[in-house]
Formats: sequence, C-alpha cells, structure tokens
Amino acid sequence: MTEVANNATTRSVVLPFTRVMGDFLDNVLRYPRYLISFSLGIFFALFGWLKPLFKNPVTAVALLGFLVGGFFFLFFTLRAMLGLTTA
Repeated sequence: MTEVANNATTRSVVLPFTRVMGDFLDNVLRYPRYLISFSLGIFFALFGWLKPLFKNPVTAVALLGFLVGGFFFLFFTLRAMLGLTTA
C-alpha cells in the first residue's frame, strides 16, 4: 500500500515538473528569434536615420570614415583586452 502511495506522490511531482520544464524550454527557444528581430530592428532604424546623410558626398565620406574608424577602434580594443597578439 505504501509503494502505491509513494508511486502516486512521485508521479504527481514529476508530471508538473515536466510541464514546467517544457514551458521553460519553449521560453528559452524564443530568445534567439527575439534577439534576431531586436537586432534587425535596431539596424534598420539606424540605417533609416543615416540614409539621408549618404546623399551629400561630403557627409557620406565623413560618415564612412567614422564607421570604419569606429570598427577599427572596437577591433583593436577587443584584441588588446583579450590578449590576441600575432607575435
């Protein structure tokens, strides 16, 4: 009789746990899609804001130089922080 009671108690604990874990995994699997949509939204908003600046050649060259300089600044900063040297 106690084995049946213990088995029923174990089953009542395990079934909600698997349901909760299934919900948890569903939530975790949504995050990559959220990250992609959030990143694309920021990219398109930023590009829409910078698009008129590319119509004037002077601002286009300045903006391109700023973007390339920012990329290299980030590249060399991360390289120095992570200790990635080619020596």
